[in-house]
Amino acid sequence: QVQLVESGGGLVQAGGSLRLSCAASGSLFSINVMGWYRQAPGKQRELVALITSGGSTNYADSVKGRFTISRDNGKNTVHLQMNSLKPEDTAVYYCYLQMFNTGYEYWGQGTQVTVSS
Repeated sequence: QVQLVESGGGLVQAGGSLRLSCAASGSLFSINVMGWYRQAPGKQRELVALITSGGSTNYADSVKGRFTISRDNGKNTVHLQMNSLKPEDTAVYYCYLQMFNTGYEYWGQGTQVTVSS
């Protein structure tokens, strides 16, 4: 079993910054991809950013140049530095993990990010 615990969400004014963190624990044999998705009210969950074990990254177009994803493989943690936040970034942000050997996917419980205008 794998557990993902997120931290760092909150309320910030437009133009501000937040840093999300996610720590993975449990039966972690080989983690392939870690990252973040988000879901705004009334909308589908969408990709924000992913990072592979080798450090390759993928960002949603809407966050490129503003968000930076990073990962500490030794500590099984992933971070999302969010700068120049906009009201449309308001959502519940979910940590995501995919195992390399099984392909199993795991999700965190979500952390709320609210950006006021």
